Amino acid sequence: MAFEAAIFDVFGTVVNWRRGVSEAVAPALAAKGIEIEPASLADAWRNEYQPSMERVRAGERPYTRLDTLHHENLLRVLERMGLADRFTVEETAALNTAWERLPGWPDAPAGIAAIRAHRLVAPCSNGSIGMMARIARFAGLEWDCILGADVARAYKPDPAAYLGSAAALGLEPGSVLMVAAHNADLAAARAAGLGTAFVPRPHEHGPGQTTDLGPESEWDVVAEDLIALAARLEPR
Repeated sequence: MAFEAAIFDVFGTVVNWRRGVSEAVAPALAAKGIEIEPASLADAWRNEYQPSMERVRAGERPYTRLDTLHHENLLRVLERMGLADRFTVEETAALNTAWERLPGWPDAPAGIAAIRAHRLVAPCSNGSIGMMARIARFAGLEWDCILGADVARAYKPDPAAYLGSAAALGLEPGSVLMVAAHNADLAAARAAGLGTAFVPRPHEHGPGQTTDLGPESEWDVVAEDLIALAARLEPR
């Protein structure tokens, strides 16, 4: 297929955020004798993700980097759980770096490298540039550049996030393939004129996941993982 670049959703599509956050917060909870499952904290934290960005999308607050939103969300979750007084400001700031230490899905490094052999590759994430750079180093991901919210100063599914990424590469939207494990992300990318590729991650949200188990539209490409996606994309 004649796409000149592939851009990727990161949280859930490329990296396993639930496992990474759970493993990062587990020692802190254990050290304080807090008997909460780390995955429960990770899930509660993640549940604040879309609502916090929606306040930016709606114009209720100016563009704010996801690092800041994540920290605010953590404080909100700890307050709700009755744990706000158990952590200092310095400790919550340290916990917030959990989002920079997320493992890639097993196929991610090799799949991205195989796609990169023939076209430009970059994240198109709601994460900040710094966060994406640190995740890449941690997970062994090789990008040509980092795109997404910080570049466009807009959060997906705002069309500006997709169009800004294509423009940064000097490409027309139709020459750029958006890769995601989330049907809604791909629907927004397609509405902005980008190509679409669906890769399922049925365990992103842990056991019993009920969403995004398969393609919900006729995306340009559907592949079981990123290595298979690389094989489906013809060399340019």
